[in-house]
Amino acid sequence: MRSSGPQVVLVRHGETEWSQSGQHTSFTDLPLTPAGEKQAKSLCESLKSWKFTLVETSPRKRAVRTAELAGFKGCAIENSDLSEWNYGAYEGMTTAEIRKTDPGWTVFGKTPPSGESAAEVAIRCDRLIAKIRATSGDSLLFAHSHILRVLIARWLELPPEDGRHFVIQTGTMGVLSYEHESPVLLSLNATQFRQGRRL
Repeated sequence: MRSSGPQVVLVRHGETEWSQSGQHTSFTDLPLTPAGEKQAKSLCESLKSWKFTLVETSPRKRAVRTAELAGFKGCAIENSDLSEWNYGAYEGMTTAEIRKTDPGWTVFGKTPPSGESAAEVAIRCDRLIAKIRATSGDSLLFAHSHILRVLIARWLELPPEDGRHFVIQTGTMGVLSYEHESPVLLSLNATQFRQGRRL
């Protein structure tokens, strides 16, 4: 069943070497792997007939390339608010490596040195949500795991730290919308769907 209001399709970029290895990737501009390119291309069939009022992407190469391969070359507007969480000194490190000197660390629980706090990421997400809600029709966003997890939490009117409850695989789609007046998460980690319905 289609939801009660406009829908927001969230796309996490295809696989990169660091997403495969679990290294935190914010401002490091990595390309997609061949598998990541294949993931991005596979989204085209689900998205090609969908009419979007707003199409935006993170300015990072991996997100821009995913948008291009998904059929939105020249259509997706770059928006720095969709950039991945800034991991600061922990850029390029895995959680296991970070925890050797910072036991129990997660990005949702503790601000990385010289990086962004959850509250700062939430400010960016709130700006995105305000823009989406001021737009008539459906929206499509190409971005990254942690920023999208906070965006989902904020859409659901939860604190940004609750993004820890959502896991988003590379090259997959999610859908935010409404049931009556309540914001809802309709779908997550879909690899294909029809408009308004996950397959």
